[in-house]
Amino acid sequence: MEIPQSNDRRHDALGDLRILPDELFCALLEYLTPRDVARLSCVSSVMYILCNEEPLWMHLCLNNSRGLLEYKGSWKGTTLHHLNVSDEFAKSPTKPLHFDGFNSLFLYRRWYRCFTTLDSFFIDKGVLERKKDLSLEEFRREYDVRKPVLLTDLAETWPARSTWTTDQLLQNYGDTAFKISQRSSKKITMRFTDYVAYMKLQHDEDPLYIFDDKFGEVAPGLLKDYSVPHLFREDFFDVLERDQRPAFRWLIIGPERSGASWHVDPALTSAWNTLLSGRKRWALYPPGRVPLGVTVHVNEEDGDVNVEAPSSLQWWLDIYPLLADEDKPIECTQLPGETIYVPSGWWHCVLNLETTIAVTQNFVNTSNFEFVCLDMAPGYHHKGVCRAGLLAVDENYSVNVEKDLSCDTDQFNFPDMTRREKRRRFSKPRKEPCVDNGDGNATNGVNQEFSYHINFLSRFLEEDRDHYNSIWSESNCIGQREMRQWLHKLWVVKPGIRELIWKGACLALNAGNWSARMAEICASHDLPSPLDDERLPVGTGSNPVYLTGDKVIKIYVEGGLESSIHSLGTELEFYSLLDKVKSPLREHIPNVLASGILFHESGSHRIVPWDGKGVPDVIAKCDLVRGNCTTDGFHFGVWSKKQLEARKDGSLLPIATASAQPRIWPYIITKRCKGNIFANLRDELPWDDVLNLASFLGDQLHNLHILPLPSLHDLMYLEVKYEMISTRTIHNDSGKDSNRPSGNASREAICENFSIPVEWDLFIKILTKRRKNVSNHLAKWGSPIPSSLIEKIDEYIPHNVAVLLDTFKDKDGLYKVSKSPTWIHSDIMDDNVHMKPCVPTHCLDENGLDATLTTNATVNGCNGDEKQRKWNPSHILDFSDLSIGDPIFDLIPIHLDIFRGDSQLLKKFLESYRLPLAGRPSEDDMLLDGKVESKFRRLSYRAMCYCILHEDNVLGAVFSLQKELKSAKSWEEVEETVWGELNKYQVFC
Repeated sequence: MEIPQSNDRRHDALGDLRILPDELFCALLEYLTPRDVARLSCVSSVMYILCNEEPLWMHLCLNNSRGLLEYKGSWKGTTLHHLNVSDEFAKSPTKPLHFDGFNSLFLYRRWYRCFTTLDSFFIDKGVLERKKDLSLEEFRREYDVRKPVLLTDLAETWPARSTWTTDQLLQNYGDTAFKISQRSSKKITMRFTDYVAYMKLQHDEDPLYIFDDKFGEVAPGLLKDYSVPHLFREDFFDVLERDQRPAFRWLIIGPERSGASWHVDPALTSAWNTLLSGRKRWALYPPGRVPLGVTVHVNEEDGDVNVEAPSSLQWWLDIYPLLADEDKPIECTQLPGETIYVPSGWWHCVLNLETTIAVTQNFVNTSNFEFVCLDMAPGYHHKGVCRAGLLAVDENYSVNVEKDLSCDTDQFNFPDMTRREKRRRFSKPRKEPCVDNGDGNATNGVNQEFSYHINFLSRFLEEDRDHYNSIWSESNCIGQREMRQWLHKLWVVKPGIRELIWKGACLALNAGNWSARMAEICASHDLPSPLDDERLPVGTGSNPVYLTGDKVIKIYVEGGLESSIHSLGTELEFYSLLDKVKSPLREHIPNVLASGILFHESGSHRIVPWDGKGVPDVIAKCDLVRGNCTTDGFHFGVWSKKQLEARKDGSLLPIATASAQPRIWPYIITKRCKGNIFANLRDELPWDDVLNLASFLGDQLHNLHILPLPSLHDLMYLEVKYEMISTRTIHNDSGKDSNRPSGNASREAICENFSIPVEWDLFIKILTKRRKNVSNHLAKWGSPIPSSLIEKIDEYIPHNVAVLLDTFKDKDGLYKVSKSPTWIHSDIMDDNVHMKPCVPTHCLDENGLDATLTTNATVNGCNGDEKQRKWNPSHILDFSDLSIGDPIFDLIPIHLDIFRGDSQLLKKFLESYRLPLAGRPSEDDMLLDGKVESKFRRLSYRAMCYCILHEDNVLGAVFSLQKELKSAKSWEEVEETVWGELNKYQVFC
């Protein structure tokens, strides 16, 4: 039995919890709420000490704060203030408390880090070169992507050299709120006045740090105080509009002890950082050399790289002194006016020795472009290798590395390593990794065990990577579609570097393989080979689309083979229907010239023509066919597609299938439309042209929504065969729970035994599944959806989504749906609407584009007279997302993306639409609510519910378009603001 020492207070104060080391105990406390920590502090003296540590309350405060923060002298006081705790209870004891018999080395070290000064931390051994008057040619030859350098003269003429001081910024921008960087998922801002007050009062080991990428928007005057140095002006992200490009510039202000822990800059971009006041200590390691004390986590699903590192101060105090000379980083102390260049892929850590003010920008240039493209390619192996070197190589890849490289990789295959976590080993010094400068010569290394060269790193790319279907890493600075758009825009704007752009596209998009597949399709249909301008896919869609002369080739890949074959099958069924009923919509759909299936077999590509009818042998072999099907019908048509969507959504029971062949790609060839897409014209169009577009969309949606639906034969057969749960009789999903919000109770009670036609079955199944997880779904999407509204979501949307359909009571008293579903496009957005210029045909080029167009809002006519540019909408594109459902669903992308929430455009659209969106109010509505316009009859309510239950983050668009909605108090307020115009629409069934 252990006999406690009389002078050890810990044993009696913590009881069985004494076995936990202080570091773990303090870490666990961070998971509690502030109130629980306050309660726990009353348990014992040691609990009181542990629960009153300022670093703990700093974490609790930041974790529970959102928006504007105001520091109240201590973190505990600030937390209690934000919780509206009375000052009477928030005061600290008037007399200091003493507890003998308790010692904690962990708490002492943390206290030391909070109060230490950094006067003695200045170091400059001349390891990092300082250069003045460096020419662009010398920079590119000696340093660009090769090694860091300090530049002493780049900011000499900047106004910021004299105006970026704490006092000057306080005078000019005291009320401006800047973003704060801290280890918290919350977005926190502070007015500069409050932040300066915090800097003077704080004693934090890792102080709050202004790190604001939007400072140019909140304080535009700051942008006039500096200019990008001439060495770094090449930036390929410049081709993007300001709101499209990723974050690239930051204002950085922080007190002594603040800084940036070890990291590699996002997307392997390079950076320059100019210091205007104060001193910064820098430490850097070459690519692939993970600093001691740092853990690199690589997610094997999406390639997301997360770095776990101590604060910069803690690293310098606790780890740096243990390093052997050969393991120490490259170091320097940056002085005011100096600019440091950090190359792509280099690890760096920064510690502010006093209050500092700096500006930094990341950029993509000729030298690092391929690295940036590589980093955003699908997969995870290469991402880990770029940052952690061969520590990130697992057993499956070590064989390939040994085959390809003359190096010993055994030292990297430690048994405790996994693909998710690669640790820098403490066991013995490592040889410096190589930084290949591109000409075959390695620098900073003894051998080529690891080379930061694109040819080496690209060996770790996954062979069958698919940029269109891959899980996109959250750490990537832009999205998948934006990445493709960026590369295509570079291709158009910078033809002089197309060879480089092509290399990057092959790394990121696997462009070489897609181009080869497209060439096979062209050859099979006697189409001309693509021109140089046509080598890259166009647009931002989820399938590769190519232009070749006056033809468009779309290869279906989204969602894998089963989804792809259903997408093409549905489109072909739809086009067949348009011809059959002679719909006027046919004139506004691109002409289909050919379609088929491309597949890879026995080392070569082959093509099978397919018109959507029947099941080709190459598809039948993949075991995608279920049940009986006719040989000439559209087996992969829209009803089959709806079932596939329901199975993927979890709304229907899954059906086991054999693994599909991955090397099969359906495709379609259509006639190229003359003109341009609305997305490229939006900012130039006169208002009358936009109103005309709204009327056009109303007319064409009218034509779409009156089309007859295909036969339900296959749907009903499969429903019986696989015993799918029917929703044709909808029961209240709350079971016996009668404590239902009163706003929904009356209507849903009546709909408890509610007959749903089979054609609505899948639509309701999918919405019901989404309804069950709606709160978690919205919370996962997060900003800009206000958290206060997410908490009210269950009170707003119906528990039984069937009540969103128009119902009536028949003669037997049974409630039924008053109308049928319709075809819906689902994706009419600004890049799927084509427009043609209103100019004489002899003014068009060979592709039907207006040869006289200029970049402003006017055009010079062929007769030399200047006139207002006029565009007419001509075509609706991309029917691969066709579905069956409520026509209101089609209004969501049109109103939010094309109309940008403009109610006048929505009104114009409805004037041309002229189809009922709701049934005529019935006597039942009078009985239920005492007025005709019940909640469930409001078109605005139905549209808002569909936005909430949408598979895409539609609410993100809603709250981004209408900034004032972020302060909305209720969903009804959002509904009225966005969809109120619908309630004036008086066309009924």
